[in-house]
Amino acid sequence: MTHFIIPACNVHSRAIELDNVETRAKVNNLRLNRYKSVEIVVTDGRRRRLVDPPPTLHDVSRVMSVKILGATLTCKLSLSEHVSAIVSACASTLHALRVLRCHGMNDAALQTIYTAVVVAKLTYAASAWWGFTSADDRRRIEAVLRRALRAGFYQSEWPTVA
Repeated sequence: MTHFIIPACNVHSRAIELDNVETRAKVNNLRLNRYKSVEIVVTDGRRRRLVDPPPTLHDVSRVMSVKILGATLTCKLSLSEHVSAIVSACASTLHALRVLRCHGMNDAALQTIYTAVVVAKLTYAASAWWGFTSADDRRRIEAVLRRALRAGFYQSEWPTVA
């Protein structure tokens, strides 16, 4: 998968850049499938000035969010969708851990599973996306750890996500 970023001042070169990628793919016995290619136009959500997006490229669909290396990024450079997805997945895992506790699994094993599954999911590539999260997103992530702390899956002396 290839990602290329074109600044707004060079928006006229998008088709040329895409053709260059297609040419390089052919040289390496690969084929660019333009129907699987997507374009996302990133805008600054804080500015009031509306900018007309460039016309869409032939055979390339425009999307409002894109998943890059497991993190969902929106056209406003927000990661709220990503945070919602991981918080939801972690809630499902917490439920599964409660079921395992009801079936007799000891706390040490549950803590190991929580760390291996939930903490890994919460912190995957966080150094890359943490700066793009809002204060509300950070609170939602920390709330997952607080719920696990109350349930006994996480210890208070262990580090927080931040």
